[in-house]
Amino acid sequence: MSSESFWHRLGRQLATPEGRGGRLIGRLMVWLNRAPNRHAIDELAPRPGESILEVGFGPGDGLREILRCAPGCRLAGIDRSAPMLAMATRRNRRALADGRLDLRIGSTERLPWPDASFDAILAVNVAYFFDETGLAMRELARVLKPGGRLVVYVTDRETMRRWPFAGPQTHRTFDRPALEAMLAQGLFIREGIAISELRLPLGMRGWVAVARAAATSVGHSTA
Repeated sequence: MSSESFWHRLGRQLATPEGRGGRLIGRLMVWLNRAPNRHAIDELAPRPGESILEVGFGPGDGLREILRCAPGCRLAGIDRSAPMLAMATRRNRRALADGRLDLRIGSTERLPWPDASFDAILAVNVAYFFDETGLAMRELARVLKPGGRLVVYVTDRETMRRWPFAGPQTHRTFDRPALEAMLAQGLFIREGIAISELRLPLGMRGWVAVARAAATSVGHSTA
């Protein structure tokens, strides 16, 4: 196998982990996402009583941290990967048994919840795989309650250019203007978007964005 095909396959596994390789990717995600998850959840500031959605929940560490910060919240998650669902289920078994957590397999481009279902949404290291037409962003805006908040973390484009697995065939990359433009695709008002830089170990740089939904519901349910 050529080195190019190896890196491409790795990029595809990061997008949708599958099989034994997907389980290995999940363990890697636990380590890689630890700092971004912590900072993004701080910005999310989950509160008891809120309904919260995580898209692309991966191995489930972000879900567990949200439940720790706001044990009285109602939490849901969606991911495209069956191995990630299995890992997240094991990590959050008690919350699932108690009915505090709802995990589903599916796509961000077609969320299985009605309009205005959630107070807040978290998306860490997953926007690379959103469609460029803006459908995923409009779906996120649709399921947010009026005035609800979306928190997105992405690693900066210049950092990702050093990673051979993050090519244009598998990853959509972002600098600050590109991230702001993507959020605007979801009809989030630009005045309600705040983006901060995050410096990480090994010279990595990322962006944490907080976007507020419009004061009136976006509508156009697809659920």
